[in-house]
Amino acid sequence: MNSIYKIGGHCFCLSGKSLMEAVDSIHGFRPFVRLTDTVSPEEVGEDAWSPEFVVREGDGGDFPTFQRKSYSFGYEDVTGSFGVSEEGFLLELAPDEEPSLYLRMLDETREGKGICLYGNYSPRLLRFALWMGYGLMTVWEDTLALHGSCIVYKGKAVLFLGESGTGKSTHTRLWRENIPGSRLLNDDSPMVRYEEGGVWVYGSPWSGKTPCYKAERYPLVGCVRLSQAPENRMRRLNIVQAYAALHPSAPPAFAYEEALYGGVCGLLGKMVSSVPVYHLACLPDAEAAELACCTLYGDGYETDSK
Repeated sequence: MNSIYKIGGHCFCLSGKSLMEAVDSIHGFRPFVRLTDTVSPEEVGEDAWSPEFVVREGDGGDFPTFQRKSYSFGYEDVTGSFGVSEEGFLLELAPDEEPSLYLRMLDETREGKGICLYGNYSPRLLRFALWMGYGLMTVWEDTLALHGSCIVYKGKAVLFLGESGTGKSTHTRLWRENIPGSRLLNDDSPMVRYEEGGVWVYGSPWSGKTPCYKAERYPLVGCVRLSQAPENRMRRLNIVQAYAALHPSAPPAFAYEEALYGGVCGLLGKMVSSVPVYHLACLPDAEAAELACCTLYGDGYETDSK
C-alpha cells in the first residue's frame, strides 16, 4: 500500500513500509494524506490526487557520495550538508552521536521523478528532509516554501516575513487577538504557488513550533516584511525593494545551485509583479496589527509612503 500526499497543490506518492510508518507518526502530515486503499477516487476526485513524483525508502547501496557540497547548515545538534553527486542533488543530515539521514534525487529515466530517503528516520530529521525534497520537486513548478507566518482574513491570505526573532508569530497573534475573523494558516513555512494567473498560499505540514496544519489555500492579498521599531510605520515597496524583501525568506540552500535558483527567481518575480509588498516597522501592539489590516484590506488607514 502506498499513501498519496497533497501539499501546496502538488501530489506525491510515499512508498515503503518503514518510511510510511515514520511519516505517519509525524504530527502534522495527516491532514494532507489520502490512503489509497481506504478512500475511493470518487470521494476526492482522482484527477486531483494524481501523483507527480515519488518519495520512497532506499538502502545504503542507493546512496552515492558528494561530488560537491554547496551549502552547510546546522540546527539543534544536527549538521546538514547539501550539494550534488554524479547522479543529482544530495542531502545529509548528521546529528551528534546518531546515524545520519540521507536524501538523493532519483534518476528520472530509470526510476521516475522523485526522491529517495535512507537512514535515521527520526521525526526531527525526516520532517526537514521531506521539506527539502518537496522543494526540489516543485521549485520549477512555480511553488516555494517561504519562511513566514500567514494570516487568513476575509477569505484572503497575508504573509508576514522577517528574520527569526523579528516578531512574526507575535504579530500574527496580535491579529488573532484584535482583528475579529482573522486566523492562522501556518506559522513557519507556508507554500506559495503561482497559478490561475495569481498567487496562492497553502497550509503545510511544516509550521515550526506552532501546531497549525491546514490543508487549505487562499489568494495572497500581500506580503509584509517586519522589523522592530519604537513606533508603527508601514510603507509599500517598489519592485526592486519588494524582491529584496522576499528573497531572504526563500530556502537558502537553493541559492547556491543555479539549477534551483532559477526557479526561486522566477516565482519571486511573479510575486512582486502580482501582489503588493510592504515594510512594517512596528511595536508588538494591537495598533500595529490594525495598521497592517487596514492597509492590506482597504479599510482606510493612511500609510507612510516615504
